[in-house]
Amino acid sequence: MATGDSSVFLLMLAGQIEGAEFPEFDEIFCKYSFVYGQDWVITSGLEEGITQIARRGAAAERGGFTWNFPLDVTWKSTNPHGWPQLVLSAYGRDALGRDVARGYGVCHVPPAPGRHRRRVAMFVPESTSKLQKLTSWLLGRRPEYVDPCVVAHGEGREVTRVRSQGHVAVAFDIVAKDLKKLGYDTSAQGLALPSETVTVAAST
Repeated sequence: MATGDSSVFLLMLAGQIEGAEFPEFDEIFCKYSFVYGQDWVITSGLEEGITQIARRGAAAERGGFTWNFPLDVTWKSTNPHGWPQLVLSAYGRDALGRDVARGYGVCHVPPAPGRHRRRVAMFVPESTSKLQKLTSWLLGRRPEYVDPCVVAHGEGREVTRVRSQGHVAVAFDIVAKDLKKLGYDTSAQGLALPSETVTVAAST
């Protein structure tokens, strides 16, 4: 794929949202979106999507769910600032059949070419007082983010109370073009990246 500009590099991602662990729930689906800087442009693929609903199967004792939902997107950019992040939002249905947030999580797209796996820790916002907890329980309106992409930014996050809940497994296959030509070393050796699965902690 030609960029047509010597100052532009390409980042190609193919992979999948493999599954999740949420021991307390019986069915889960996941929404995803990519957050990236102003210098980045998607040249092919989808910026956001939603998986099918998964129900607990053979891995029920671990609260396991399987999606194997494909990811396929290519960016071009002139600047590594604003490197893409994958934002994950897991949802399920409550006793009244309403979709409620089961967890939010975020991780950076790996910079090194090759195969990578991430186990993303998920979290949910909590009410800040006992009265709010009681009100949300009575009305069935649990705290959730209006825009899930807020988890990819630090501004205003210090006033949010959250609780860890579940994990989502993601596999990335990364191909980069012209990064080295522009002076960026993203090899696994240059970045000292481990090859095994990496757990991404919940950001609070």
